Amino acid sequence: MKKNRHIGSPLDEFLKEEGIYEEATTRAVKEVLAWQVEKAMKEQGISKAEMARRMGTSRAHLDRFLDPENDKVQLDTIQRAAAAVGRRVLIQLA
Repeated sequence: MKKNRHIGSPLDEFLKEEGIYEEATTRAVKEVLAWQVEKAMKEQGISKAEMARRMGTSRAHLDRFLDPENDKVQLDTIQRAAAAVGRRVLIQLA
């Protein structure tokens, strides 16, 4: 029986070996951001229409931002979304 060389190895190592680390990380970050904004909207009772108004954008643009499949989002959009729910964005390089 052939031993799986990935058993016991960190996920990051596996993703790097497969050549998809950056893509997977980008998608994961975007999914978490969208989830956090949607959670704050629900907690505060903010509709999508109201959220779009607070951000100064269209409902369609907000839907694209909240879509976890869409990882193309600009920093200013993230900042406006955070501000609209009373939060701030913290970014750091690790």
